Amino acid sequence: MNFVTLNNGLKMPQLGFGVWQVEDEQATTAVAKAIEVGYTSIDTAMIYKNEAGVGKAIKEASVPYEELFITTKVWNSDQGYENTLRAFDESLERLGLDYVDLYLIHWPTPEFDEYVDTYKALEKLYKDGRVKAIGVCNFEIEHLERILKECEVKPVLNQVECHPYLSQNELKEFCAKYDIFVEAWSPLDQGGEVLQDEVIKKIAESHGKTPAQAVLRWHLQNNSIVIPKSVTPSRIEENFNVFDFELTAEEMSQINALNKDRRKGPHPNELHMR
Repeated sequence: MNFVTLNNGLKMPQLGFGVWQVEDEQATTAVAKAIEVGYTSIDTAMIYKNEAGVGKAIKEASVPYEELFITTKVWNSDQGYENTLRAFDESLERLGLDYVDLYLIHWPTPEFDEYVDTYKALEKLYKDGRVKAIGVCNFEIEHLERILKECEVKPVLNQVECHPYLSQNELKEFCAKYDIFVEAWSPLDQGGEVLQDEVIKKIAESHGKTPAQAVLRWHLQNNSIVIPKSVTPSRIEENFNVFDFELTAEEMSQINALNKDRRKGPHPNELHMR
């Protein structure tokens, strides 16, 4: 496992396990398998409705909780200072934990203009020692600029959709300037066209690896944190086996050149869901 050091000094595994669109009961099985394979970073959220299932897997794991890195998120309908504090307590209760390592704002939903107050609630949780680090998801540069200007604690990371067809180069440059990591959700384009791309298939073949492994390696070598999701045991193992090879500078350039600025999910400024 590779580890990155966040801007508050906390170490975080660079490769984690995501459970978006995994049902609660299935999450217990999938997370148990992930921990058995070697993942120690698990990423969930209130809106996934599987925090209880994740918590059960953590409780039953042979790895002590102190050696795991758990992330969850506050949903749009729970934004605002007091709402966020309440939502955090409810997430902890579902997870069956005393603290989480990382707490994130799930979307900025700028039309409701609550993300600054929400972030100030995260700052309180951080200062009270109830979370080890705080950050955001799906924030564009203008949203990050407001947080940096109006809040005290710098986000440790920004979790955004990112894959070879949506490389997020401008956002990555901004985040790097302020020592904020980019964490990629949908890192494999949700198993879409990226994995059928001839450039990626050829690179993968040259290393005796699968296209998914080549893409995950591209993320890692771009200094991104990455959280692939799968419920298939063989894929959970496959996605973890990405530390025994390295892409060349030429191969990295070839994958970088595939960017189409094409999203699978909504643009952060266009998500109106609460």
